[in-house]
Amino acid sequence: QVQLLESGGGLVQAGGSLRLSCAASGRTFSSYTMGWFRQAPGKEREFVAAIRPSGSNIDYADSVKGRFTISRDNAKNTVYLQMNSLKPEDTAVYSCAADSGIIWNLREHRQYDYWGQGTQVTVSS
Repeated sequence: QVQLLESGGGLVQAGGSLRLSCAASGRTFSSYTMGWFRQAPGKEREFVAAIRPSGSNIDYADSVKGRFTISRDNAKNTVYLQMNSLKPEDTAVYSCAADSGIIWNLREHRQYDYWGQGTQVTVSS
């Protein structure tokens, strides 16, 4: 039902910045909980950040706290992930996820019903 499309990935030097975008279909974006996850080759999928529909409740993984910022623009049906001070260990495929219901554990990927295909982020040293 809900379609998500990520963009903004690419190659960046360590210490640089990227902004990822995730555009969602439908008219009910403002009611979705949105999350960002990432997965590097050979590693488990990792929680990055999430934001509640209101935008007031936000959670970050410890590894990105202070460097990444998640935000949303409900008028544009888009969630963003601003990534600053990027490190080589941030290299991964970044995917956005959405759920139209209530999520109790924002860090659990199984809580989300809809997923984008991901965008590659590569940080070189």
